[in-house]
Amino acid sequence: MPRKLAAGNWKMHGLARDLSELDRLAADHSVPGCDVVVCPPATLLGPAAARLEGTAIALGGQDCHFAASGAHTGDISAGMLRDAGARHVILGHSERRADHGEDDATIAAKMAAAHAAGLIAILCLGETEAERDAGATIEVVGKQLAAGLDADADADNTVIAYEPVWAIGTGRTPTEAQIAEVHGFLRSTLTGRLGDAGEAVRLLYGGSVKPANAAEIFAITDVDGALVGGASLKAADFSAIIAALEAA
Repeated sequence: MPRKLAAGNWKMHGLARDLSELDRLAADHSVPGCDVVVCPPATLLGPAAARLEGTAIALGGQDCHFAASGAHTGDISAGMLRDAGARHVILGHSERRADHGEDDATIAAKMAAAHAAGLIAILCLGETEAERDAGATIEVVGKQLAAGLDADADADNTVIAYEPVWAIGTGRTPTEAQIAEVHGFLRSTLTGRLGDAGEAVRLLYGGSVKPANAAEIFAITDVDGALVGGASLKAADFSAIIAALEAA
């Protein structure tokens, strides 16, 4: 069984004063029963890395450019993330797809860049409400998965996060049956592509995960953890989710 993973995505939240939440999180989980990673905004990566040094909490970035370097003002390469102390990077998040027009080809190039830099890529997949209502969920996430897995993807450097777009930040979550259907499809697809190694690729659920619903989500087959948004901003909330994952 793969080691479970709780990943926190701070999105565009957080100032230097908020790094004290990392101290609380590290103190609460000095020897966690699962992997824990926090992905703050790029402005906080350096000080966060210093804060987390020697703790069990890993650091991640929220995005990277597909080029190793170059004239890309405002962008950050995978190598820069690694140099800043990150070991993970979130790619293909629906907010990047929507706000920045990222398509599957761009995300695939970023996946390759992340792997080349030695980062663990967290590939996000998910359908919109219209796609869900049209019965196209499996088709959509299957296409995103097929396009996002580069030739170097394996269980050691790739995590898949299913985040239905309509559930992100809305307080709504799919039913347990809906989550199980998508995660089961992802598992079978991964084993079809990677063989036995596909069983070890961690599958996270994301989309309004909070302390109140974490335990029931983690009880679903093929849910190996969560990609948590707003509830990861406060150590108390994120700690409760991590505790639920440890107990699952």
